[in-house]
Amino acid sequence: MVMEVRPLAEITTEALKVLYKEIGIVNTVRFINQFTTGYGDYTQERELLFVDMTLDSIVSEIERKRRPSRPVRKEAKSRRLHKSRSAERATATPPFRPSGRT
Repeated sequence: MVMEVRPLAEITTEALKVLYKEIGIVNTVRFINQFTTGYGDYTQERELLFVDMTLDSIVSEIERKRRPSRPVRKEAKSRRLHKSRSAERATATPPFRPSGRT
């Protein structure tokens, strides 16, 4: 069996169409991104970025950003949820009920 050699661009286009059709555009992009090479010199950029920071200060900053800005009390969360549900009911379209049939 003899197979014709197709141009790589044609194969790539066909493969992308298959991926998009099978797993969707978002997952196709995520899949492709794992094979793309970045650019720049991260070692040099890292040294400039963290020049005045210690490991402890970096860890502290990460922990600070992971904490919620202010804790939400359970009662306040419950009240907000109740208000939003009340608003949804007030603006909701009534259910369809065919006339003349029971």
